[in-house]
Amino acid sequence: MKYKVDVTCLELIEDIDQIEGLVSVIMPAYNSGLFISKAIDSVINQTYIDWELLIVDDCSTDNTAEIVSDYLIKDKRIKYFKNLSNSGAAASRNKAVKEAKGQYLAFLDSDDIWKSKKLEKQINFMRKNKYTFTCTSYSKIDKHGENLHRTVNALTVDYEDMLRRCPGNSTVVYDASKLGKFIIPLIKKRNDYVMWLKVIKSAGMLQGLDEILSCHRILSNSISSNKASLVKYHWIVYKDIEKLGMLKSVYLVVFWIAKSIFRIQ
Repeated sequence: MKYKVDVTCLELIEDIDQIEGLVSVIMPAYNSGLFISKAIDSVINQTYIDWELLIVDDCSTDNTAEIVSDYLIKDKRIKYFKNLSNSGAAASRNKAVKEAKGQYLAFLDSDDIWKSKKLEKQINFMRKNKYTFTCTSYSKIDKHGENLHRTVNALTVDYEDMLRRCPGNSTVVYDASKLGKFIIPLIKKRNDYVMWLKVIKSAGMLQGLDEILSCHRILSNSISSNKASLVKYHWIVYKDIEKLGMLKSVYLVVFWIAKSIFRIQ
C-alpha cells in the first residue's frame, strides 16, 4: 500500500504564555450549522468556568459563521478563526492549538456535546491524581440528540495498548504546561488518533475517568462513519507516521478491521 500524505508537520510547540487553570477547548468546524449551537451551549453551561473556546471554521458554506457570531457577542471567552482555504480538520485543530493559552487542552467536535460537570470532574480528577493525560467514558446519540444506549468506557492505557484502542476525541484533556502543545500531520482521517499517540509518548499513560461526561453524535455522512475507508488511514498512521515495522502495521490494520466488524471497544 502506498498513499501520498503529508506527514512532516508533527512537532512540539514551546509556549510560555499558558495560563494556569485555564482550559482551552479546541473545536474545528465545517458546515456545522445543524449542531454547533448545542456543542457551544454545552461548553457555556460548564460548572468549571475558567475556559476559552477556540472555534476554527474550515470555510463553511452554510450558516456556521452566523451562528458563531451571535455567541461571540454574548461570551468573550469564545474566539473564532477562519481558515484561508478549506484545509481539513487536522489543519483546523493545529491552528486552534497554536492559539490556545490554557494550561489544559480539551477537545470537542462541533457535533458532540458535554455534560455540564465534564470539565469540573475531569480537571479535579487530574489535579487530585497528578495525571497529565485523561479521557472519560461517553455515550452515543443520534442526529436528533436521542440516546442510542451505547456506551464506550474510558480507557487506561499505555502506548502499546493505544495502538489497538482510541479514546473518544471529545473526552480528552491533557496538561499542555507539562507535556507541551502538539501539532499533527495534515491527514484527512484519524488525525485525532495521531495526536493521542504523540501525547501518550510524553505522558506515559492515558488515564480513564469511568464516568459518562460526553455524548458522541452518530451521523451517517460523517468522516468517521465510513469504516472501510479508514483502513488506509490506519496504515498511514502505523507505517508512515509511527514508523512501525511492516508485520506490526499489517497486524494492527487487520486488528482494526476485525474490531470494526465485531464492534469491539
